[in-house]
Formats: sequence, C-alpha cells, structure tokens
Amino acid sequence: MTWLGEQPDTIFLGQAVGYPGTAMTNTLADVDKSKLVEMPVSEEMQMGITTGLAVRGKVPISIYPRWNFLFCAVNQLVNHLDALPDYSHGEYEPRAIIRTGVGSVRPLNPQLQHTGDYTDAFTQMLSNVHVVRLEEPEDIFPAYQEAYTREDGKSTLIVEYGDYYGEK
Repeated sequence: MTWLGEQPDTIFLGQAVGYPGTAMTNTLADVDKSKLVEMPVSEEMQMGITTGLAVRGKVPISIYPRWNFLFCAVNQLVNHLDALPDYSHGEYEPRAIIRTGVGSVRPLNPQLQHTGDYTDAFTQMLSNVHVVRLEEPEDIFPAYQEAYTREDGKSTLIVEYGDYYGEK
C-alpha cells in the first residue's frame, strides 16, 4: 500500500482507512493521510464514488474489508464499473482497484456474515474487472503493481485472506 500511496494519481477510500477498525487499517500506516478518505457505512455510494474517480483519471483503491460488505455495492460494481467500457463502446475504461477480504476465522470465528468467500462467483460475473485471489505473501506486491500499471482498460478486484495476516 505504501508504493501505491506514492503514486500521484491514487486515492484510498473505505471504512477504517483513516481510523482504526480492521486488519487492513494497519496496511495503510505509511500512506500519506491526505490520500485516505474515510467513508460512512454506505458501500454502494463508495463504489459509485470509486467509479466516478476512475472516470476522472484517478486510480482509486476502494477498500471493503470483507466480501460480505462488498455485497452492498454489487449494483455499482456489476452494472456500472464493470459494464461501463461496454455500454460506452470503449469511451470510458475506468481503472480502479477494489480490495476485499475473506474474514479471519482464527482465533475467533465471527460466522458467515464475515467469512464468506465469493471469489469464484465474482470471477464468473465480471468481464471488465479482473479478479485476483492472493494466496501467498510474495504475490501481494506484484498483484497490486499489475493492477496499478495495467493498460488494458480493466479494473482489478483483489481478494485477501484475513487469517493469512498472522499466519504467512
């Protein structure tokens, strides 16, 4: 996240990006605070803002700490961010990075509303948003670097695993 934060056109938005609240918050510790936009609990609005920022030339990193929260933004993700290149006939190819995770079940299992993994389903649903599942620590930086530098007009949805923060 530090490297992404150093890029001139990036901006981070989501819940617990500017204030403590999730394990992902700590990954933003070295990102300039002026690049962090704390969002209210309004996931669909957040994805709409993400799309708007991307259309205007920014590269938003939109953070949804768990898949189950990203569900609330599916309309904006599927019908707008993913579909925009198609219904604009290539005029708009917004490049955004969506960061989500599968919630940790160790040492405490918060149950299904926080631990769902819908990576496979979204891989099938999205055609202009590339879905990446992070399994190993050495895959993290290359995945985010590729998402930022890609030139094919696609956004990227990157899936992390909460249990891996303390285990890998």
